[in-house]
Amino acid sequence: MEKANWSSPVVGFILLGLSGHPRLEKTFFVLILLMYLVILLGNGVLILVTILDSRLHTPMYFFLGNLSFLDICYTTCSVPLILDGFLTPRKTISFSGCAVQMFLSFAMAGTECVFLGMMAFDRYVAICNPLRYPVVMSRSAYVPMAVSSWMAGAANSLVQISLAVPLPFCGDNVINHFTCEILAVLEMACADILIHVISMGVANVIFLVVPVLFICFSYIFIIATILRILSTEGRKTAFSACSAHLTVVVIFYGTILGEDKEDLSDKLIPLFYGVVTPMLNPIIYSLRNKDVKAAVRNLVAQK
Repeated sequence: MEKANWSSPVVGFILLGLSGHPRLEKTFFVLILLMYLVILLGNGVLILVTILDSRLHTPMYFFLGNLSFLDICYTTCSVPLILDGFLTPRKTISFSGCAVQMFLSFAMAGTECVFLGMMAFDRYVAICNPLRYPVVMSRSAYVPMAVSSWMAGAANSLVQISLAVPLPFCGDNVINHFTCEILAVLEMACADILIHVISMGVANVIFLVVPVLFICFSYIFIIATILRILSTEGRKTAFSACSAHLTVVVIFYGTILGEDKEDLSDKLIPLFYGVVTPMLNPIIYSLRNKDVKAAVRNLVAQK
């Protein structure tokens, strides 16, 4: 489709969402609202227990608490807008609101990719070098690791949004998505976006490819170490220590890498890893972790 040959100052954007599938809107409103409430409850409880229970004051649970907080932020910057879009016939968002949402979503996504890599390193040290774990993963190491993850995600997002915001836009400013998705916004630009494509390509390598490779290599060493353990009980204990993280990694990256370009799928797959994955994270970590389940029971008992 050819772009219009004129541009104008952008006041706001129209979000199509599921306008082409009106019968699905009410169903998705209820489903997404319920999932969002589960996200707030599940991740909120995980944050509380990792703070209040002294037994969980370890690097793994520190990262887990950060991941839960990140999931709450990630969904909160998009889900309320999605829910509002299901209720209002004219789904609009201001230009400044769109820029803020793109920044937050991009920053949270990048930070989560780095966090999953950091958590893989934590599991690698715990299983492959258990005697050195207290030294390698000391507080002076894991706190800066978490801070650098947040800063890396925010810095990358700032670069991408700073490049996108000054662009002139053509046509009717309609975004065929639930939220202000940066690729959909760039498609409406009247200027050459080659530098933006290159910048996002570099960012994808740094925040997607590098963490995936790092996680894969970490788990190659982890699996090799587990297979060398002689006792069945020892192998089971070692595997259970990293199975929850591995499950979350497979769901998160599997969904992102499996995205296709069909209209409905192109909307629902980002919705899946933006809502369903944050909902599953606390469930996965709780069901497969005796320490977390014990901490949750103690928290409930105190109430």
